[in-house]
Amino acid sequence: MLQMGAEFKKFLVGFVVMVVVAVPNGVLAQPQVPCYFIFGDSLVDNGNNNNINSLAKANYLPYGIDFPGGPTGRFCNGKTTVDVITELLGFNGYIQPFTRAQGQDILKGVNYASAAAGIREETGQQLGARTSFTGQVNNYNSTVSQIVSLLGDQNRAAAYLSKCIYSVGLGSNDYLNNYFMPLFYSSSRQFTPEQFANALIGQYSQQIRRLYNLGARKLVLIGVGQIGCSPNELAQNSPDGRTCVARINSANQMFNSKLKSLVDTLNNQFTDARFIYIDAYGIFQDLISSPSAFGFTVTNRGCCGVGRNNGQITCLPFQTPCPNRNQHLFWDAFHPTEAANIIVGRRSYRAQKSSDAYPIDISRLAQL
Repeated sequence: MLQMGAEFKKFLVGFVVMVVVAVPNGVLAQPQVPCYFIFGDSLVDNGNNNNINSLAKANYLPYGIDFPGGPTGRFCNGKTTVDVITELLGFNGYIQPFTRAQGQDILKGVNYASAAAGIREETGQQLGARTSFTGQVNNYNSTVSQIVSLLGDQNRAAAYLSKCIYSVGLGSNDYLNNYFMPLFYSSSRQFTPEQFANALIGQYSQQIRRLYNLGARKLVLIGVGQIGCSPNELAQNSPDGRTCVARINSANQMFNSKLKSLVDTLNNQFTDARFIYIDAYGIFQDLISSPSAFGFTVTNRGCCGVGRNNGQITCLPFQTPCPNRNQHLFWDAFHPTEAANIIVGRRSYRAQKSSDAYPIDISRLAQL
């Protein structure tokens, strides 16, 4: 019997080792923060637009072709940047969209992002229904009320929420589906690019302050990417289909510069909170200028889509996409592939260049 007991102990130790090794990073660890709240547009929408009256939807193949379980509403072949960040933060499973998150689920965080959404209310209206930044913060407000009920009182909820990470990535549609769409919107006739960037930052700042008043203390403000290099803009405005559209990128950089300055302003004003800026524009610049260093061979056309550069519209239902998806920077006319999202997500979480994140990256923000 003693011998059997020793053998059983050996088996048990071996089994435990096998289980631990089978878990990512070798341990069953708690996530680095209790919850992750996400605000944004189609770059990070994971299903909030599925059941609304909108042209901005991605709940059909080939979207999700490389995602476990298939199409979800993500505008990608696979994971988005926030999915990658969610993994790196140590969460077991992805953050649920607002339209599905309920009960105890919301204690892990909620994704409020909505395709075609902007900072301005009118942005994206030609595509139908969408939830603007203001609307997303309104939805977060209702989540906070539920969290107060779940945790018992406001003080407990406030202490809990103060440890969570909040990421905000809006502004792209204010250029793509507003300012640079003069047939639908008057903003380019009302504002110079600098005035428009100032107007956007003013409205953006109001919503960030609302989030602070609703308990947010660790906020990640993500800059706008290089919209002028998207297959859609290359198809419409680039003479050779390869050269990025300078006037659009210039406007994007103007917005980003002001957003980075806003981070300084907010950090000075709210000393019990921490705000950081992620330079998505600069990270993307690396991928466009040195694609081979990251395994990309195609940077100017979508993996699926229609027309020049596959950039006229998004992927058609059941369209067959390119087979070499990991070599494409763009999945469709506007959105990066999972391969690109993995790089942007990883560099947002842990900066590889000092310019990737300011003043610190997400990994350090999580530790505060």
